[in-house]
Amino acid sequence: MFRMSRRKFGSGLRVAAVAVSALTLGGIMAGPMSTGASAEDKLVILGSVPGLKFPFFVHMMNQIKAEGEKLGVEVIVGDGQVSSTKQTADVEAAISRGVNGIVISPNEVDAMAPALQEAVDAKIPVVTIDRYVTKVPDLLGHVGADNSKGGEAQAELIMKLFPNGAKIMNLQGQPGAGPAIDRNKGLHTVLDKVKDKYEIVFEQTAEFDRVKGLSVTEAALASMQTPPDVIVAANDDMILGAMEAVKAHNLNGKIALIGFDALPEALARVKDGSLTATVEQFPGLQSSKAVDKLVAFLKDGTKPEPKVELLTPITITKDNLDKAERLGEVQ
Repeated sequence: MFRMSRRKFGSGLRVAAVAVSALTLGGIMAGPMSTGASAEDKLVILGSVPGLKFPFFVHMMNQIKAEGEKLGVEVIVGDGQVSSTKQTADVEAAISRGVNGIVISPNEVDAMAPALQEAVDAKIPVVTIDRYVTKVPDLLGHVGADNSKGGEAQAELIMKLFPNGAKIMNLQGQPGAGPAIDRNKGLHTVLDKVKDKYEIVFEQTAEFDRVKGLSVTEAALASMQTPPDVIVAANDDMILGAMEAVKAHNLNGKIALIGFDALPEALARVKDGSLTATVEQFPGLQSSKAVDKLVAFLKDGTKPEPKVELLTPITITKDNLDKAERLGEVQ
């Protein structure tokens, strides 16, 4: 039997979700393991991402698993399925199992804070990646990208491409997700200062989703008398969806398209010229660094320094494709 959370569940469905996750995370729940496992004990950690339906998070999870294997650590895979309730259940099941540590990219930073606080209270060290949870001050550490600077880089590229000004469509990410908030903030930080020349004529969330990127862009273009000069998106899935809408309106080559995440498919489109640019935030490096920091603490008590490490994103165009982390995966 697994140990129930100290927090009250909102419904019977929530209890069932935890039970299912407990089975997924290994079935038999032993007593809590010491975070200072002896040499003969194999460390077990939970690796959790918001949703494995997104190629970006598949890549992060693959790097978590690869780094864990390299260090001799067992990694339990947690697929949040784009649900903070599901991801919370996974974390609580991992706590009940008594994992040694957690590496997690939270689905929603505020919604996941109670579960991560519960892990901290259970003396299970947590390192977040990609999305930083400010409401849990005692996390062991965080490795991510400076998403605000990534949004700023998108804006600066727009200004470079259109020195005389531009009309811009902005596809925002998942509401409540830290990267979506920060990327949008960075974009506005730069463009709002020059809004007389660089006007955002349309902005709406497409929730980091390709199909929604297509549908939102399709509806926006249909409502405009004049198409925008640029479509900028908070991730590559949305911009690749927007690209299909642009094609359907026979606007290929007439609108600059700028994504974020440097997915292999996006890099291929940058290479062939159909996508103007994407932003590289080094997700694989974030993931491997987080595992390294967690395992170093578990093995010898070394705390991460600095506690919060932010990598600086860069824009990837045809001119610097060689800087992309996943260029080798481009077909």
